[in-house]
Amino acid sequence: MTAFEGCPGSKMVDFREKDTEEETAGKVKSQLAQWPIQMHLISPMAPYYQGADVLLTADCVAYAMGGFHPDYLKGKAIAIACPKLDESQDIYVEKIKSWMEDAQINTLTVLTMQVPCCAGLLQLARQAAESSTRKVPLKSIVVGIQGEILSEEWA
Repeated sequence: MTAFEGCPGSKMVDFREKDTEEETAGKVKSQLAQWPIQMHLISPMAPYYQGADVLLTADCVAYAMGGFHPDYLKGKAIAIACPKLDESQDIYVEKIKSWMEDAQINTLTVLTMQVPCCAGLLQLARQAAESSTRKVPLKSIVVGIQGEILSEEWA
């Protein structure tokens, strides 16, 4: 077992080099290619964000969508957040802006639930995009509470 320095939950780990083709019989292979994923813990300058297609998703989305990993996470760098429960969201705007300007991400997809509080996550992304000197395509996808796609549009 590898010894961790500091909190193991916030230690940066890059899984992109692992074999993602192998599946265990009867199970869906995880497409998670990094750690950490919580917005407060991520570094916008981590190598897996550089020039990446980034998925910023509300915490609940992956639980509602049965095909989240193969349909939305595969091939993307990710960060998760809860616009209702997370504090210090101004930090999120700065991190998203850093993705755009410093990490020079390719695209940003914001996946939220249909509940009203989730719209705040898209607002944070729009705020960062408006203040960024570099324009990045921004897609909004809204998911119903049973996992169905309710809307998908370029913002």
